[in-house]
Amino acid sequence: MSYLPTDDHFELVHKPIDVDALLRHVRAGQDGAIVIFDGFVRNESHGRPTLHLEYEAYESMALTKIREIGAQAHERFSIDRVAIAHRLGRLEIGETSVLIAVSAPHRAAAFDACRFAIDTLKKTVPIWKKEEWAGGSGWGTDARPVDDLPDRPSKLRSA
Repeated sequence: MSYLPTDDHFELVHKPIDVDALLRHVRAGQDGAIVIFDGFVRNESHGRPTLHLEYEAYESMALTKIREIGAQAHERFSIDRVAIAHRLGRLEIGETSVLIAVSAPHRAAAFDACRFAIDTLKKTVPIWKKEEWAGGSGWGTDARPVDDLPDRPSKLRSA
């Protein structure tokens, strides 16, 4: 299978992700499967209602890292095309924050490559998430209010 970097699509956007367009982009006649990861904003985190999320990124580095993930996916798996889009800015409940679509002749490679892509993106790409909830906010995956953290030093505890 020949791989041309122009076959893939990588983007950071400040508007809703066009899922249908990305699926059309990765679909090709030689493929038999497309696997999609659609990460979207849920309405709660750690038992409290989430109001919305905000994403920020070191955009030039983030896009470079996302492209590297696509290249690595091609090296590791027998896939055809990859599309990765991540949204930045404020997102409401139910809106897609990250979309990954991988096409391949066979489903196993598409599943494996898609999982590799989202797991690697979460670990290596400089994109930060701020959760907003009633009464507070916090940055990062599994953000919690400082008062909810069990192992913080005593000097940081509230009086």
